[in-house]
Amino acid sequence: MKIKSAQFVISSTDVKKCPAPTLPEYAFIGRSNVGKSSLINMLANKKEMAHTSGKPGKTQLINHFLINESWYLVDLPGYGYATLAKTAKEKFDLFVRNYILQRTSLLCVFVLIDSRLPMQTRDKNFMEWLAEKEVPFTLVFTKTDKLGKTQLDKNLEAYKVKMLETWEEMPMHFITSSHQELGRADVLGYIENANRLFKKSDINSNK
Repeated sequence: MKIKSAQFVISSTDVKKCPAPTLPEYAFIGRSNVGKSSLINMLANKKEMAHTSGKPGKTQLINHFLINESWYLVDLPGYGYATLAKTAKEKFDLFVRNYILQRTSLLCVFVLIDSRLPMQTRDKNFMEWLAEKEVPFTLVFTKTDKLGKTQLDKNLEAYKVKMLETWEEMPMHFITSSHQELGRADVLGYIENANRLFKKSDINSNK
């Protein structure tokens, strides 16, 4: 997929304030400081589209970006806010979960995983919640340029082993590096194919 245009549309405080669900959309989420904004900027080929920050919990709204005037890339608040009070964390958790469960045009949630770390409890719990609610999701391993190939392969294999302790199979996943633009074509190709299915589904539903 070639990105011809990418523009910010709206930041929403509630799912009801999001754009009309007439186009397919893909949400990106992960633990604080996982590299979400850098990945979004890399995919859109626009350096400052999503704001990057070393401060965890910077994204606190549902941010819609219109790509190629045909689909939405959605930047969701992360989870695991180290600097927020417990009540604020609970508020944002509910905020995000309401969006995921109520948004009819959401085709996939991309769950970002820091490739340098072993499985984190919050990632595990979130993935299990998505599966329980039957929400399609895909894993995106980030920051792979920070590791040598041997260590990266070792980390990914360890992650797979951990997943298979409770999952029948390893979920679909992508290996990415925002710095090297690794995985960009794979993620965009996945979205492009899903967009075609959305159009077919939309046509069939109108018959």
